[in-house]
Amino acid sequence: MAESAIRTERLTRDFGAVRAVDAVTLEVPRGAIFGFLGPNGAGKTTMIRLLLGLLDPTEGAANVLGHDSRSDADAIREQTGALLEHTGLYERLSAYDNLDYFGRIWHMPPADRRARIQELLTRLGLWDRRKEQVIKWSRGMKQKLAVARTLLHRPALIFLDEPTAGLDPVAAAALRDDLDGLAEREGVTVFLTTHNLTEAEKLCDQVGVIRGGRLIAVGAPRALRERGGRQVEITGAGFDAPLIENVRRQPGVQSADGRQDRLVVVLRDGARVAPLIRLLVEGDAEIEEVRKDSASLEEVFLTLMEDK
Repeated sequence: MAESAIRTERLTRDFGAVRAVDAVTLEVPRGAIFGFLGPNGAGKTTMIRLLLGLLDPTEGAANVLGHDSRSDADAIREQTGALLEHTGLYERLSAYDNLDYFGRIWHMPPADRRARIQELLTRLGLWDRRKEQVIKWSRGMKQKLAVARTLLHRPALIFLDEPTAGLDPVAAAALRDDLDGLAEREGVTVFLTTHNLTEAEKLCDQVGVIRGGRLIAVGAPRALRERGGRQVEITGAGFDAPLIENVRRQPGVQSADGRQDRLVVVLRDGARVAPLIRLLVEGDAEIEEVRKDSASLEEVFLTLMEDK
């Protein structure tokens, strides 16, 4: 089994009376795209800062790429890239000059620096606009350039904090596709924080869900969906409000939402569909079609956020 890129043991960080990260034990395999999911204020950004050694833990420990975050933080930062709240770009410089500047900071030899800049900008569809000032670019293009900045020195691990936040749907989808392709070609481990469930489901090999600083679920998106129960979509007629409310009260029903011609029910593990169909028919509903699937990651996430 490959060595983990990240391993934490009861990692904890307090800010006065506030516990931002609470005893998080986590392992991220090398080469994975790992999504760290949670609402705003859940502790996602604090977790990244702990892993980068920018904050010391109050308790517990973190090992990143074989280095302890307390005693060897410089080595961690030398082998990682990070895109946090800001792009880190100098907007009055051109795209090329931005990357050339950061390549010099990383002490990359001139020939290697030039080749790497061309490689990354070409892959991201930015090479033809390399001489333009970044200030003239759209937010989506700036984010792409910021991702190139994190990958410039060939790190083994990159941290991306809400990389598609504030982008329009088209730009966000384009950046997701670029990240997926770059991660595969570069062989880099990606630690991605987000509250975009579509992003996590499409992009991530594994996800962890954090709430109030505590890690409450970890696994592949598909495994978490199955854990959340099965989704049953029933089409027909006569699904009125009293009948839907009756469905919600049945044992094994996690949620039920619908309108007159469509009903979506999420069942807990082990619950059967047949008693629900019988209940609907006895309530004078007409059943045309029943389709079964796992609950969506969004439904699982919302359930995890609600659980006490």
